[in-house]
Amino acid sequence: MTGELPVHKYVFVDRQFIEEKVDASKSRYMPAAWYGLVSIPGRMWGCTVMLECGAVYRNLPPHALAFNQDPEAEEWNMSLAQLWDCYCTDFTTLEYKFLKGQMCDALIDGERLKGWYLFSASHIGDGWTEEPSQNKEFMFIELACGRLTIQPTNRVVFLDKSFCEKDAKVPELILQQSTYSCEGFE
Repeated sequence: MTGELPVHKYVFVDRQFIEEKVDASKSRYMPAAWYGLVSIPGRMWGCTVMLECGAVYRNLPPHALAFNQDPEAEEWNMSLAQLWDCYCTDFTTLEYKFLKGQMCDALIDGERLKGWYLFSASHIGDGWTEEPSQNKEFMFIELACGRLTIQPTNRVVFLDKSFCEKDAKVPELILQQSTYSCEGFE
């Protein structure tokens, strides 16, 4: 149900998500250290942060976070922040060394938004994970507009200049439909 990020991140939290009375004279965004995640089936990923005052705030929606105090995408909503809800309480996080800090495009609402790979989270030990066509790995991306998006792997294209072809057309990939076992019976 809860877990840690591979490495904590310094972010900004939209005050409207955490304060009962938002002081209009203050910046809309409050500094925080993001270090944890919460997964509840049928909900968005929840982000756990520590505020500068030392208070811990748990289960913030991803669209409450920004990577700077003045994000270009001022109004960020749920559908831009995350495509699929969580489907299980158990998960693992990992930061692929090969992808760490890689520039990428997140495919959101028919647009390619530039960003950088942060880490991945994958649900484990449930019926959807066991079904190849339903198993999803969520990629957490810091967008150039200063916002967080969480997309499945088929909605992220990496821009590795030393390996990837520039402006290559992404093929229509098929969902995995099979499981494979080298010890199976014929």
